[in-house]
Amino acid sequence: MTMTKHRIPRKAAARTIRLPCYGITIRLSREDVSGGAASGTIISDLKSHDGTAAERLLNAAIDGLESLILAHACAGVDVESPVYLEGIETAVDAVTNHLS
Repeated sequence: MTMTKHRIPRKAAARTIRLPCYGITIRLSREDVSGGAASGTIISDLKSHDGTAAERLLNAAIDGLESLILAHACAGVDVESPVYLEGIETAVDAVTNHLS
């Protein structure tokens, strides 16, 4: 009888990343360290809950920014680096200035 070996992906433990701006917290699920991307969630203090049309538009833009940050973290980008954090702050400033 011949046994076939199946490659079992090695898994990394779940990870929480707390960024020092806007209360951004990223929770990455267990990820395949053999080259696969992680999945996760992101929360922040960026959204407003006023319910006005202008605030809904701002929240939509923030959703897009949060999705990009999460995608970068899942792909392995160092979202904790000083230059990345500066990029987040610049993007938030640009969105709020544009929609104010």
